[in-house]
Amino acid sequence: MLKLKQLIHHRPSGDFQRILKREIESLAPGSLPLHKGVSQGGMVDDSDISITVLNVHDIDTRIEAKLGVFFTEVVICCGCGDDPMPINAYCELLCTLDKKSAEMVFQVHKGNE
Repeated sequence: MLKLKQLIHHRPSGDFQRILKREIESLAPGSLPLHKGVSQGGMVDDSDISITVLNVHDIDTRIEAKLGVFFTEVVICCGCGDDPMPINAYCELLCTLDKKSAEMVFQVHKGNE
């Protein structure tokens, strides 16, 4: 679990989504479960991600947000001349922020859930 203490201080202000985006984009590579959201079976290069906050819900003891994450997927052994081949990738994450502890949990959102 990650702790995003700065984010807790900005809820429910209008700055919350902007700060959520900045905090997530500044996480160390490997912090998000993007490997569960790849579409070509490749490896994740999350050294340069871009986040779009799709929605935020303030629910009792937690804040839930749905995020769109743009990153690079590196596809290996594709049989082409540019092997390995980086491709643009996208997945959606559901994140839950505990208001008391500032702990955030991420899970990949499947389109039909």
